[in-house]
Amino acid sequence: MKFVFATFVAAVALCPAAARGQMAAAPAAVTAIKAGHLIDVENGQVLGKQIILLRGKKIEAIGGDVKIPAGAKVLDLSSKTVLPGLIDCHTHLADGDQKQNADPFNQLRRSASQVVLESVPNARVTLESGFTTVRDAGVYRALNDIALRDAINKGYIVGPRMFVAGAYITISGGAGAMTGQAPDIAIPWDLRYGEANGPWEVRQKVRQLVHDGADHIKMLSTGAVLTHDSNPNSLEFTPEELQAGVSEAKNFGLRVMVHAHAAEGIKNAIRAGAASIEHAELIDDEGIALAKEHGTYLDMDIYDEDCIQAESRPADFLEHDQGLGELQRRNFTKALQAGVKMVFGTDSGVCPYQYSVRQFAYMVKYGMTPMQAIQSATINAAMLIGKLEQFGSLSAGKFADIIAVDGDPIADIRQLEHVTFVMKEGVVYKQ
Repeated sequence: MKFVFATFVAAVALCPAAARGQMAAAPAAVTAIKAGHLIDVENGQVLGKQIILLRGKKIEAIGGDVKIPAGAKVLDLSSKTVLPGLIDCHTHLADGDQKQNADPFNQLRRSASQVVLESVPNARVTLESGFTTVRDAGVYRALNDIALRDAINKGYIVGPRMFVAGAYITISGGAGAMTGQAPDIAIPWDLRYGEANGPWEVRQKVRQLVHDGADHIKMLSTGAVLTHDSNPNSLEFTPEELQAGVSEAKNFGLRVMVHAHAAEGIKNAIRAGAASIEHAELIDDEGIALAKEHGTYLDMDIYDEDCIQAESRPADFLEHDQGLGELQRRNFTKALQAGVKMVFGTDSGVCPYQYSVRQFAYMVKYGMTPMQAIQSATINAAMLIGKLEQFGSLSAGKFADIIAVDGDPIADIRQLEHVTFVMKEGVVYKQ
C-alpha cells in the first residue's frame, strides 16, 4: 500500500512538468511571400521584387534582400501587386440580408437572431473583397454587431476584423431610431436601446455600451436620409449632448464617430471633439476649415448615392436624398483640396456588400490620386481607428493582413475591384 501511495505522489509531482511540456507552444509557422510589386503606403511608393517574411500571424521582415529560411512555406505572388489589407471605416455588416433592408420596417419581420445569422455572408464577402478590417457604424438591432465580431474573433465564422459601435446613440424619434410606426406600437428593446435625451442620458448610454463591449461610439447629430419621418437638414443632438458623449467616451478610451448631413450639425460635432464625421454631404467652408483645424477625419460615402437612386426604396427616402449625392461629391473635392484628413468609408449595406470596392474609382474621379485613395483605406483608416501599430501598412511587427491584385492599381484604380489574394493574420482566405 505504501508503494502504491508513493507512486501516486510521484506521478502527481511530475504532472505539472508534463503539462508544461504538452502546453509548450509549437513554433509559429514561417511563410515567405514573393511580391512582384508592393505598395508602400507609408512612403507613397511602389517597390519592386520584395520578400515578406511572416511568422505566424505577423510580419517579421520585409525587403528586397530578405533571405527565405529553409523549410519556409513560399507563396509566389511575383506576378501580382501586393498591398496591405483594406479597411472600410463605415460598414453595417450585422444588419442582415441587404436586399431586405431597403425599408427599416423589414427588421421587424425577423428576429434578432435571424438578422445576425443573415449577416454571416456579409462578413465573408467583405473579407473576400479585400477588406481585412472594418469599423462598423451601428445596427438596427442593438448588439448584433458585437455578436458578429465575437463570432469572427473566435473562428466560428469567416470575416474581417471588426470594430463595432453596439448601437446608435440618437434622440427619441431621431435618425437612429425606429420611426414611422403608429404611436401605440411597442418597439422591441434592441430597437430603442440607444435613445437618449439630455447630456446625462447620453453619458449613461455610453457607459452601457462600454459595458456591453463596444469598441467606439456612434452618435447622430442630424436627421437622416434612410429613416422615416426624418430630415437630413434637421439638427438633433445639441452641442452639449455631443460634448457629453465625446467626454464620456474619452473616459473609457473610446472615440466617437458622428453621423451628420447638415452643415451646422457637422460643425457642432467637430467642435465637440468627434474623431470623424460620417457622410458630411452639406459641409460648408467653415466646416471644412474647422475639420482641418481640429484634425477631424471626414468619412464620405460618395459611391452609394448610385445605389440609393437605382434600387426600389420608400418615396420619402428618395425625397430626403434629392440632390444630396452631387453636393456630397462636390464637397468631397473641396475638402480634399483644403487638406482635410480623409478615410475610406462606404456605408456598406446601402449597396450590396461586394460593391464596396467600387468607391475607389469614385474617390479618384473626384480628386484623389490612386495612392491617396489606397492610403485612405489603409494607413489613414488605421490611424482613425487608433491601431496603426497593428495594421494599415506592411511593416515588421504588424499583422499579416495582405491582399494582391493582378494588375497595377496605381495605373488603374479599378484593379482593386478584382482582388485575387486575401490573407488576414497569416491565414489565406482567397487565392
